[in-house]
Amino acid sequence: MKKILVATTALVAVSGFAVSASASEKIKLSVGGYMEQWAGITSQDDAFDNKNAFQSDTEIHFKGSTTLDNGIEVGAVVELEGETSGDQIDEQYLYVNGSFGQIKLGEDDGAADDMGITAPAVGPVGVNDGDLTNWVDAYLPDTVPSDGDDPKITYFTPVMGGFRAGVSYTDSDKSKNAGGTGGNLGQTTTEGLPVVSAGLTFDHDFDGVALGLSAVGEHKGQGNWYGLGANVGFGNFTVGGSWGHIEDDYGVNDRQTAGDETDTYDIGVAYAMDAAKVSLTYAYSDYGNRSTSAMSNGISPSNTGEISTVDLGLAYQLGAGVAWKSSIFWFDDDNNNSAADNDGYGAVTGLRLDF
Repeated sequence: MKKILVATTALVAVSGFAVSASASEKIKLSVGGYMEQWAGITSQDDAFDNKNAFQSDTEIHFKGSTTLDNGIEVGAVVELEGETSGDQIDEQYLYVNGSFGQIKLGEDDGAADDMGITAPAVGPVGVNDGDLTNWVDAYLPDTVPSDGDDPKITYFTPVMGGFRAGVSYTDSDKSKNAGGTGGNLGQTTTEGLPVVSAGLTFDHDFDGVALGLSAVGEHKGQGNWYGLGANVGFGNFTVGGSWGHIEDDYGVNDRQTAGDETDTYDIGVAYAMDAAKVSLTYAYSDYGNRSTSAMSNGISPSNTGEISTVDLGLAYQLGAGVAWKSSIFWFDDDNNNSAADNDGYGAVTGLRLDF
């Protein structure tokens, strides 16, 4: 698979760049990004310690591109974490756009992560791969549990009749450059598992009814995860949901013991009214892949259990690049280690700045 992808990419690149090697203008980077500052209050079982009442997430993005004389666009993206982190550079990659589609090379999310559709949610907490675990001790439902932004090559086809396909390949899930910490062993490591990520989407507007569909998945180790998603927009409403399944041997090599399978789904509805949006979203997961690391109370949960969570979200655009967002959420995590059972609720509010 790796040789096929590399050979295909080389053929496209050579045929495209052979026409003209000179760019009309040298690449100049622009600065952008976002800042999120949240304040929240939560209630969970007495056995668990409350987490910080204030949370933040900030990234500075450097982006730039140029168009070659033959019409092909070449660009670069570097995303810098705004807080001290073992993974200080979040993503960094170059891309090539043309009539053939798009090629990306570098540390970026895979095709499945880019293309997966989930239920609408506008609040800061959400239910599907959101910020729930920033506020409480619980399992985090995720219908698109992609491997992450290890160094990889990705190809997306052009949009044809509403359809678009994508595929990514990385030769090591531990090769991200992060100072050799946190399981990331640098880009010269010989350790880790190869990952193949793929997706197919369909987007079309049928006389005022917008339909979005996705089918995505990844192969890693001895197994796979795969999922489906759909959103339907009509008037001011958007209704949607998604489902994902993780096989018990996903991410496991032939010398390791497989865990348990995981099934997750979410469903939600959002309503937009001028500058305001509101959403109500629910997620459920019957999980078998939870980390057994000790939680805030020192107890190690079982890798198996089930969780339900609901989020009522609000987003209001105060001005250009300034949004006030709030979430009221509830969760019930029934872990197979009863000492790790947890349930509760919370409220979070704050601002997101895009620049």
